[in-house]
Amino acid sequence: MTLALPAGPEPAPRRQILVGTALACVAGTMLVGGQLAIWALIRDRAVEAGERFPESFAIPEVASNVMLMTLYALCLFAQWTVYSAKRGDRAHVGLSLGIVGLMAVAFINAQAYVYNAMEMPVADTGYPGMFYAITGTILALVIIGLIFTAVTAFRALGGRGGELELVASHALYWYFVAAAFSGVWFLVYVTK
Repeated sequence: MTLALPAGPEPAPRRQILVGTALACVAGTMLVGGQLAIWALIRDRAVEAGERFPESFAIPEVASNVMLMTLYALCLFAQWTVYSAKRGDRAHVGLSLGIVGLMAVAFINAQAYVYNAMEMPVADTGYPGMFYAITGTILALVIIGLIFTAVTAFRALGGRGGELELVASHALYWYFVAAAFSGVWFLVYVTK
């Protein structure tokens, strides 16, 4: 007769997607934070020299405010996705991911409107280059988030069960984008 030891406990989940997303969010925070620090430094130097935001360019404030509200609403729907995924409600996961994608497209549309309404040439002064660099970075982050939303939708709705980590990573990424844009909104769109 052979005696066997009981099986050991299952190893803890590795959470590679969540950790990778968190590291990407930290890197993105450093990128946007560095850009905002340079923006504030250049703006302070311009103010000390007696210059201000170019008067010939007007930032459409309604569109920029709508972009901020869109990202906050988008975070709400991303969290709804996590809530629905935890409960195994695929219909609401699909609906909430669709709304997240729609809100991301609305943000891109509003940013395109801001670019079109400002009619600011890139090489006019130092201001337009910094403006396009910072807002273009945020636009790129939103486009990456839109792709992340599409991948999350295919994986969560494509018959795979247990994609909760991916859905939580998706929500974390959108929280990061909303926080980053909040800083950009205040320094670039409001205080100019």
